[in-house]
Amino acid sequence: MSNLAVEGVILTHHGHSPEVAGSIQPDNLSSMTTGVEDGCVKTVIRSHNLRSVIASVDDYLMNLGIAEDICSYALH
Repeated sequence: MSNLAVEGVILTHHGHSPEVAGSIQPDNLSSMTTGVEDGCVKTVIRSHNLRSVIASVDDYLMNLGIAEDICSYALH
């Protein structure tokens, strides 16, 4: 087995990026970091297992969609 790490970076623009990032950070796994960069939500996912990264991205995108919806309704 290789010690090479797999890394995925997701960068998304939102009308309320700090609020969206703040609302999804509590759901991050230990292999994930989320913050705001240049007005966008940036999440980095790292693992030694490609399947773990794919599963994490799938869960993250679902959470991101929900956070975006809630923030856009609550902040307008």
